[in-house]
Amino acid sequence: MEVVVAPTVNCWKGKRVLVTGHTGFKGGWLSLWLQKNGADVLGYALAPPTNPSLFESANVARGMQSVIGDIRDYDAVAKVMAGFRPEVVFHLAAQSLVIPSYADPIGTYATNVMGTVHLLEAARVAANPRAFVVVTSDKCYENSEWVWGYRESDPMGGRDPYSNSKGCAELVTAAFRQSYFSAPAAAASPTMALASARAGNVIGGGDWATDRLVPDFIRAMGKGEAIRVRRPKATRPWQHVLEPLSGYIRLAERLLGRDSAGFASGWNFGPAEADTMSVADLVQILCARWGADASFTLDEGDHPHEAMLLKLDCSKSRALLGWRPRLGVNSAIAWTVDWHKAQHTGADMRAFTLSQIEQFESTPIPA
Repeated sequence: MEVVVAPTVNCWKGKRVLVTGHTGFKGGWLSLWLQKNGADVLGYALAPPTNPSLFESANVARGMQSVIGDIRDYDAVAKVMAGFRPEVVFHLAAQSLVIPSYADPIGTYATNVMGTVHLLEAARVAANPRAFVVVTSDKCYENSEWVWGYRESDPMGGRDPYSNSKGCAELVTAAFRQSYFSAPAAAASPTMALASARAGNVIGGGDWATDRLVPDFIRAMGKGEAIRVRRPKATRPWQHVLEPLSGYIRLAERLLGRDSAGFASGWNFGPAEADTMSVADLVQILCARWGADASFTLDEGDHPHEAMLLKLDCSKSRALLGWRPRLGVNSAIAWTVDWHKAQHTGADMRAFTLSQIEQFESTPIPA
């Protein structure tokens, strides 16, 4: 049995929503989705991290207020929070890559840890948000390379600076929730419900980040070259970007509801078990979908440590939020390739991106 959940347009119409990281890949998709559903969106982030970018290609700024700023600047963050007075905050701004974190650990921790502190403190002082979702990563867990998925109650950790900074951001979020936003300590901001969200490896149109598999593939195809694969046996929870974003939105809706305290905790949003696959398997599907003699080769050089096996247990999100992934990995790859081929042919990418969001909303959710 399958059910279709109608888009929650009325819930978001007129809501003031702050999205940090709106110039990035996930933040851009989320900003467009919220715009589509009638929200009054303000984004706060650095300038787009890549050229090209989803932010520019899909003209994300057209339907929102866009403020270019640094979450490491507390005064600037506090000014935006106090001036805009958001009802909902989605915190996605981050240094989001493992390999660059080795080169710049200070910047990684300053952004991912203290940036989170700045947003939460600004929300505490302003005392106006009702719902706050901190987005971290599946890599926040202490990875034991075991075969079963990590649950929300498993310990935080992370061996590399990026993963560890995301574990730290989760600890910061939990500390703020327990110190300021949970009874009986919630006198300063009694109505704000604070949660965190952890997702797997997302793919989708408009991602041009460096040292990330699908963007590397797109760049290689543009040059007519074979993609170089670092760790073909590494296993990841692959999913289309709209999958976790639908979870973040649903979580925020619950945080806005009557039983908000029951949802103020950590949540996993990952793919079905069958869509947790190796890098080599994913690249083979990418090559088949792209066609035109697409191929890959092994990059046998020395590389910094990255986890080889990583899975998420999403039982909590499925049982308590009613959230389930809608697209299999083959559809996720197809949508990603279709987006980039449309962009290559000069299509209106704002309209194309919004059309994929609409198509996702109408896709049945497996029971």
